[in-house]
Amino acid sequence: MLHDRLLVLPEVDSAERQSSAGLVIPATAVGPKRLGWARVAAAGENVRQVNVGDRILFDPEDKAEVEISGAQYVLLREKDVHAVSQVAESGGTPGLYL
Repeated sequence: MLHDRLLVLPEVDSAERQSSAGLVIPATAVGPKRLGWARVAAAGENVRQVNVGDRILFDPEDKAEVEISGAQYVLLREKDVHAVSQVAESGGTPGLYL
């Protein structure tokens, strides 16, 4: 990877959701714009705050997609990352830093 680019593997969310009213929303239903989670597969030399293996939150709309060895990856800049999930060192719940 070059400069501030990240190659990420998006997590597939195929589970059904349930609304606050109790309605089941199928995974195929298109709803409002949502952010997605992904794992960083590769990082450029100028990336400062994200490491390979980190779980990140990003906007999946209008991003470059590439297929490598049958897997769909997304190419984005470090500035397009909204948050990074970290597991607490004590083994507790994950936290987010923005």
